[in-house]
Amino acid sequence: MEFRVLQYFLAVTREGNISAAAQSLHLSQPSLSRQLKELEEELGVTLFLRGRRRIELTEEGLILRKRASEMMQLMELTESEISEVKNDISGSLSIGAGESRSMRRVTAVFKHLKDEYPNIRLNVVSGDTEDLQDRLDRGLLDFALIFTDFDKETYHYLTLDEKEIFGVIMRKDCDLAEKEVIAIKDLYHKPLIVSRANGLQLFNSAQVRHLQIAATYNLLYNASLMVEDGIGCAISFDKLVDTSESSPLCFRPLSPEISVRPTLIWKRDQKLSIVSQLFIDRLSNKL
Repeated sequence: MEFRVLQYFLAVTREGNISAAAQSLHLSQPSLSRQLKELEEELGVTLFLRGRRRIELTEEGLILRKRASEMMQLMELTESEISEVKNDISGSLSIGAGESRSMRRVTAVFKHLKDEYPNIRLNVVSGDTEDLQDRLDRGLLDFALIFTDFDKETYHYLTLDEKEIFGVIMRKDCDLAEKEVIAIKDLYHKPLIVSRANGLQLFNSAQVRHLQIAATYNLLYNASLMVEDGIGCAISFDKLVDTSESSPLCFRPLSPEISVRPTLIWKRDQKLSIVSQLFIDRLSNKL
């Protein structure tokens, strides 16, 4: 299976039909069709269901698209790391992170690093702990900034100084908005929107029995839209969505306070690139 043919395959999935893909690749349509057919024969599967206007991927095609995309990312990372050794320090730093203001510590350190090495680049991927650890394990990220438990035997880690406080995002016309702080009991039988990653870990089993989960979210912006539309109140960190005077939303902290400190993790068995090592050294010094 040639790398070049995988690029052709991804072009077809991106364009939606072979004709458009052939044009974008500057190939003839018969030549592209032949190479895709040979790829199917090599793998012994059917990758496409060919319609009149658009192709559809089979289950095997969906698997190949996912893995081929990952292979492209790894190739780009490899080329970047080789470039660091061959030339002046350059390349990319890939960091996965949940949504929080703690990310400002990461970006501030990177900004100082980039002032010294203008050719470096920061790639940020948003996700929850499960997503980010999976990407770390597959070599698609250098670091992940997380807020939940992890295996300390598998990952190196740095705990940041920042403290993230949990609270409730709600509409200003919600009856709970009259309170300065929100007790857990205030949330009983209220429709709640919680994080897919750790939404229920904040509560004990007795409390969970009284909670009504209306929806879950991965990215808080989407959760804020659900709050605006009246689906429920969202459990989240403070200062991540607009709760200004002009906003229909407000934030109230939980009481007693529930807070966490962010942790930057990276794989113990993975050799860091030059840029990654510079970054972690600078961050360690700041801490």
